[in-house]
Amino acid sequence: MRPASRETIRGFQLVIEPNGSDEFGVRLEQTNGGGSPAKVLASIRPRDIASLMDPLHEALRVSRHQRTVLSPSRKKPIGLDEAAGVRLALALVAVGPISRWSRREEILGGVAAMSTEEAYYWFARTTGPIGSRARRALRIMLADDGRSGIGA
Repeated sequence: MRPASRETIRGFQLVIEPNGSDEFGVRLEQTNGGGSPAKVLASIRPRDIASLMDPLHEALRVSRHQRTVLSPSRKKPIGLDEAAGVRLALALVAVGPISRWSRREEILGGVAAMSTEEAYYWFARTTGPIGSRARRALRIMLADDGRSGIGA
């Protein structure tokens, strides 16, 4: 049996989407290393970048990149370590539709506090066949605001 080459390993990458001279969005993609197109997991609009800088900077730090790689002039995708990509993807899909700032902060804090194994578990659930239900369950678990209809 041959060892897997570096080209066949799954990974994550951030793609910068410039919007004007100083603004940019970010797209998180999952690659499979086999030459097929990357799967888009989440996108961050330019107006939402500021509120999601903490998880972005943490993913860059864990992947041994400088914070300055996030700029509107960047052309090449930024490769992320697998664990950092999983945690970032989980954070982005969990807070995607949430508009209330306090709830977004609770969810981001909950994802950041998860163990690596727990983050992998929830990533698999939220991007799998029952993804929408799993995302709702994750949001309720991390930041239930009493409107879910689930009582203690």
